[in-house]
Amino acid sequence: MFFSIFLLAILPYIAHCACPTIISRSDWGARAPRQRTNLREVPPPYVVVHHTEDPVVCTTKDACKRKVKNIQNYHMDDPKHRWDDIGYNFLIGGDGNVYEGRGWGRFGSHARRFNGKSIGIALIGAFTNTTPSQTQLNALKDLLACGTEKNYIRSNYHMIGHRQEKDTSCPGDRLYNEISTWPHFDSSIRPH
Repeated sequence: MFFSIFLLAILPYIAHCACPTIISRSDWGARAPRQRTNLREVPPPYVVVHHTEDPVVCTTKDACKRKVKNIQNYHMDDPKHRWDDIGYNFLIGGDGNVYEGRGWGRFGSHARRFNGKSIGIALIGAFTNTTPSQTQLNALKDLLACGTEKNYIRSNYHMIGHRQEKDTSCPGDRLYNEISTWPHFDSSIRPH
């Protein structure tokens, strides 16, 4: 009897454990965005998976924070970009943490045709010849579960790799092959 009551008491907590640790913008030292725009479709029907093409995967929180800051600086300052902010909604480090980019509900700069109706998630690293760690993949799965549970992403969302939006190798062959086996993966989308 006691065990049943205990289980009923902790069940709501267990049901809400899907969300991974999300390192806030202020915690990783993000610059203020030049502008913020909300998504056109909320909750968004798409998730676009990327890699950052960085050959070194960060494995500590401090190293990942530095990488995320460098990515934001590149996206905002490089003449070929000059974006309002970091392009992705979230980034996942080799340390297993999720780093808030633009965050939930925000228009990204990661996949032109999908920016207004997707969440862009980048795994930090280059995954053409290397598969992301199970830690990174689990964090991605947890972030997706969290997003659907909290209605930040549609429960019937379509997941694609960046290469399905445009002619690019992103998110790398190994990461693309991995996500192509996941339940929400949509192989029907192709670059125009």
